[in-house]
Amino acid sequence: MLSLVSEKEKRSFEFVEVVFVNENEIISVNKKFLDRDYVTDIISFHYTEEENASIEGTLYCCAPRIQEQADELNQPHKTEFFRIFIHGLLHLIGYEDQTPEEKLEMRNKEDFYLNLLALPYEK
Repeated sequence: MLSLVSEKEKRSFEFVEVVFVNENEIISVNKKFLDRDYVTDIISFHYTEEENASIEGTLYCCAPRIQEQADELNQPHKTEFFRIFIHGLLHLIGYEDQTPEEKLEMRNKEDFYLNLLALPYEK
């Protein structure tokens, strides 16, 4: 997956750490670094300062929230985990999801990669 995103987005990844945490831990990370007090599925930390340098970062993934989200959206757990991983990689590249337009662009990118992987999902 990492190499596929790297190839299609024309960006290289030097180091990507994926850390799976529970709800309490994701809240702790969210509070400490983002001043937010809630459970989320993923938090991405980008360490590369130069714009076109190889990307380094950490993805904190809340496994229980991702599973719960998959059930809420009637998605296979595996697909939702891949979607969230893709989402985190896109954040490391520089994509944002603060506006409706950005959210749509991110969702379209996620769907594009899920389709390339032939993973089932509901739109």
